[in-house]
Amino acid sequence: MPITAIGLEGSANKLGIGIMRDGVVLSNPRHTYVTPPGEGFLPRDTANHHRDWALKILRQALDEANVKPSEIDCICYTKGPGMAAPLLSVAIVARTISQLWDKPLIAVNHCVGHIEMGRLITGSKNPTVLYVSGGNTQVIAYSDRRYRIFGETIDIAVGNCLDRFARILKISNDPSPGYNIEQLAKKGSKYIALPYTVKGMDISFSGILSHIEEIAKKQLKSGECNPADLCYSLQETIFAMLVEITERAMAHCESQEVLIVGGVGCNLRLQEMMGVMAEEREAKLFATDMRFCIDNGAMIAQAGWEMFRSDPKRHITPIEKSTCTQRFRTDEVEVTWRDD
Repeated sequence: MPITAIGLEGSANKLGIGIMRDGVVLSNPRHTYVTPPGEGFLPRDTANHHRDWALKILRQALDEANVKPSEIDCICYTKGPGMAAPLLSVAIVARTISQLWDKPLIAVNHCVGHIEMGRLITGSKNPTVLYVSGGNTQVIAYSDRRYRIFGETIDIAVGNCLDRFARILKISNDPSPGYNIEQLAKKGSKYIALPYTVKGMDISFSGILSHIEEIAKKQLKSGECNPADLCYSLQETIFAMLVEITERAMAHCESQEVLIVGGVGCNLRLQEMMGVMAEEREAKLFATDMRFCIDNGAMIAQAGWEMFRSDPKRHITPIEKSTCTQRFRTDEVEVTWRDD
């Protein structure tokens, strides 16, 4: 019998609800909370946005999929990691429809959702994964029923670094600050040296951000550089760091596949740099576009579908335990659906 899962995602500023049926995306609408240039999104305001849009996006997901609540087999929601208030606002919606529709609840790790959606869409089998988003930066590989973290940021995430730099330059947040930095970087021609901070398998971005902020204050006023040059230099530096630690993990795992997931994974320059490294290693690069790189409900539904299908007794979450965890690590999840 086919299994149909609905997934609710709201760990940051994007509210997404998607419906999956045995590896097929039936619907995947989302709505983004966009703030004015120079401003970030606060947890309370983001939670309010999710509450305002939850029922509209839920109805849209059901209508686009042409699915009735009675046809849903499990309801999946993002347990974490993420921002507490937005996570809770979406978890409440998941609990409510779970009880109204009398369907089991599956608590999903956000990072695992990205990985499983990436594997499904690209067809990659056992890749080394670079997970890059606004809240997370990790190099991951599967081993012995866990997604093992080989390296990660020791301070802020790469997406957070880009977002905060966009605020310094007052770059628009629509559709996203990272996307607008990418477009501006294409016009840059002067490379400005920045700190290159790789520590073993881990990586650091806060020093780079502080350094480029000082450069922006001094050199933009004097005309020594322009915003496009700064965006270009920042991308080239931090993406080179990401490629380095990913290649090191691939060498350790003897991997011939690399998969980029997470919102920053949409960046074509990052994909290009990773592709050069993969080609030199005679490996394959896998990546997706904005439909699945950026936070979405279908990825939560897909991971929840895998969990429900493989071991429902282990993964079904009682209503009273359907909590959220801001720091829910990727390697805490037992991967019961893989045996390779």
